[in-house]
Amino acid sequence: MSEPTAAVLRDLRAVDGALYAAVAATPTPALDRTLRRLSRAADHSKISLAIAALLALGGRRRRRAAAVGAGSLVLASASANLLGKRLVRRPRPDREAARVTVDRRVPMPASAAFPSGHTASAVAFATAVGTVLPPAAVPLAALAGAIGYARIHTGVHYPGDVAAGAVLGVASAAVTLAVTARTRPGCVSRTP
Repeated sequence: MSEPTAAVLRDLRAVDGALYAAVAATPTPALDRTLRRLSRAADHSKISLAIAALLALGGRRRRRAAAVGAGSLVLASASANLLGKRLVRRPRPDREAARVTVDRRVPMPASAAFPSGHTASAVAFATAVGTVLPPAAVPLAALAGAIGYARIHTGVHYPGDVAAGAVLGVASAAVTLAVTARTRPGCVSRTP
């Protein structure tokens, strides 16, 4: 790695650590319990899968949104957990050193930190469902953003982990939407 690249990466890690420390140092007792519960509820994509189940009970468009959302979520989760975390192997933040209060904490995952799988899955689901079902876009995007922030707030991710998870989520949704558009019955392929 070249010296300029190494210097940029050092600076980005410093900013990431400073943002994490700032969140940890900001007293937010009214938010702590809510964000801890949200973070736990998002484990294993329970929130997104529950929404997908409800959507699947609706008409054809809602069922398509549920299917594409679930597919995007699976791709994002697999990409983050089976590929990203194994390649990067970034350690989890040190909550003790940052003085993250106990009221905020969720169990520290054993996996690597980068990228945030919770965020990747939530953003992938929100992006895919919001594309197929536009009225759901804003509420699902807000929920995905809250889940990403909750992972920082509870001390298990740096902001950079969450940002990378969000990028991975958008990419996973784009791939899933592109693949499903080509394989839908009645879809005309534009490629020869």
